[in-house]
Amino acid sequence: MLKVGLTGGIGCGKSTVAKIFADFNIPVLDADEIAHRLVEPGQPALVQIRQEFGADILNPDGLLNRKKLRERVFSDLGQKQKLESILHPLIFKALQTELEQLTAPYCIVSIPLLFETGMAHLVDRILVIDCPVEMQIERVKTRDKIAVERIQSIIDSQVSRATRKAKADDLIDNSGADYRLAEQVKKLHNLYLSLRDFRD
Repeated sequence: MLKVGLTGGIGCGKSTVAKIFADFNIPVLDADEIAHRLVEPGQPALVQIRQEFGADILNPDGLLNRKKLRERVFSDLGQKQKLESILHPLIFKALQTELEQLTAPYCIVSIPLLFETGMAHLVDRILVIDCPVEMQIERVKTRDKIAVERIQSIIDSQVSRATRKAKADDLIDNSGADYRLAEQVKKLHNLYLSLRDFRD
């Protein structure tokens, strides 16, 4: 099965593209969704996070206080690396397990930090969703209601737009209308089906 890694900077439209692929009945594995499952109450990752970051990282109901954790790791590189050392190996293992259970012509593996986490070797092709930085900032500001400075710091913590584009096998420009986005995805869907046939 052809494994396509879907990535892009914050606010580039990865979730929208993943949904269009899912509408073609293509399985989509999402690293962010797996990460959310891994930190649910009772999961070993949450126990480790509590040990490393302290009991105050949990809400009174035992759920992870994501906002507090996010603020802590974005203001301290050491804390960020500590969190990644807990989560990334578990996400990688979960992705591998889910991939082994799939039967499909191809699948989409959505990993926002594909290059930053060194997970590119997990996939056969890399699909990058791209748009100008100004557009990223505007979309995230509207969606998440967070300060421009915070958005810029997130963008700065990710690999550069140029690096992502240079490493892409396929590129989707998500700076235009929705119908153009759907057209680009449909073309790639047909390409991936043909590549699967070629591999067979």
